[in-house]
This record gives sequence, C-alpha cells and structure tokens, in this order.
Amino acid sequence: MTSQDASVEYTADEMMSIAAARALHGEQRVFVGIGLPSTAANLARRTHAPELVLIYESGAIGAKPGRLPASIGDGILADTADAVVSVPEMFNYWLQAGRIDIGFLGAAQLDRFGNINTTVIGDYADPTVRLPGAGGAPEIAASCGQVLVVTRQNRRNFVDRVDFITSVGYGRGPGDREALGLRGAGPTMVITDLGVLQPDPETCELVLTAVHPGVTVEQVTAATGWSLKVADTLTTTPPPTAAELAALRQLREA
Repeated sequence: MTSQDASVEYTADEMMSIAAARALHGEQRVFVGIGLPSTAANLARRTHAPELVLIYESGAIGAKPGRLPASIGDGILADTADAVVSVPEMFNYWLQAGRIDIGFLGAAQLDRFGNINTTVIGDYADPTVRLPGAGGAPEIAASCGQVLVVTRQNRRNFVDRVDFITSVGYGRGPGDREALGLRGAGPTMVITDLGVLQPDPETCELVLTAVHPGVTVEQVTAATGWSLKVADTLTTTPPPTAAELAALRQLREA
C-alpha cells in the first residue's frame, strides 16, 4: 500500500514509524522494544530529537546504533552506548525505581483498555499460537512514566479483550492500575498504520484522536474489534516530509 501527498510517496508502515518517532522529544529516557518501537526511537534520535537517551533491556544506556539492532543482544547497542549495566541493575535501579520516562512497546494483541498480549493466542493451556512472551514488557508497562505503543491495526490484534494480559494497560478501567500499585501512568498513545488512539481521561478506554492522510474513520473502525469511539475533534496526521522519509530509509538500509 502506498499513499501520496505533495509528490512524496510513502507506505502505511512508513507513516506509522514517522508518526511514532514524532511522539518522542528532547532528552527523554526511552526504554525501547525491538522491532517497530526501535525503528521509531532511532528515527527520532536521527531527526528532531538527537538528545534522546535510548535504553535497551540488555543493559545498554544511551545507545546510538548506526543501523537497526537485530535484537536486544545485538553488539552494536553495547558498542555505541554511554554505559552498559547488568540486567538486574537495569530493572531494579533504573526501571522499577521510576527513572525512565517512556516505555516504547509493540503488541500482538491490544484491547480497548490498552492491555497488551505477547504470550498466547487462544486458551493459555492449549493455545492456537504461542507468542514470543513477556520479556521485560510487563515491567516497562508498569514502571515507566508513560507508555507508547506502536503496532499495525486490524481485527486480529485489536480485540475487545486480549486472550492473555502480558502487560497491563488500564486493566478493566479506572482505578485498576492504582489498585495494582503500578507506578507509571500507563499507555498514553497508541500509534498504528491507520491513526492514533489515546485513552479517555475518565473511562481509560482508547479513543481515535487522529487518522493518517487518506485514511477514513470507517477504515479504522472496521479494523477494530470493539465499538471504537472517535474524539469530538479528530485531526489528521501531517504527512511525512522528504527528510523524514530519507532518514527512515537510510536507517533501514544501513
């Protein structure tokens, strides 16, 4: 799929990555997941937010990879980091103590309250699909100041209730995070290949607040497994600039 605006052609995935990158600013400390979150975070550091501090689960703090890392154990993260600490120190001192501003996660399944499933599809005891698992995502979702989620949107992964809660968003609604004693604010933005969703401040349910250029509300609701609410003031994401696209493509090709 391609879209075109002002003679700049781009794909839906490129729009998603660029929109996600724009959500990062300044000197924020960002705990980065591999895949789409890593693409967006590294793009932000290469473009408008060179002072971002990228942190990876393997212990790399201030990583500045010249290409996208293949995994959290990719040597380029340690080679380019300001510091490398042990995994226990990363979680006990940095993450659980609330020293990281943003957790950037992906999701295999996501529900209306921002809960994430990366464990199983179907019944836990007899799953249809067994997914990669939790890794550090539950702690990231619990303890970072806020969480950003970047994932493709369709009815298979945007479901009314996830099959398994790997990482808590807002549980079943207001008060659940507080009842569980979770430090962070939870998911404040979900960026997809169709648009942007944000939690309603009263109900905590995800609401469509922006669509990407050329995308209709009907397309987004058709790709959502619950009755998606739409913000009273719906905006359109600015299309990618030529500079953003060039930086993203260079990053992927490196």
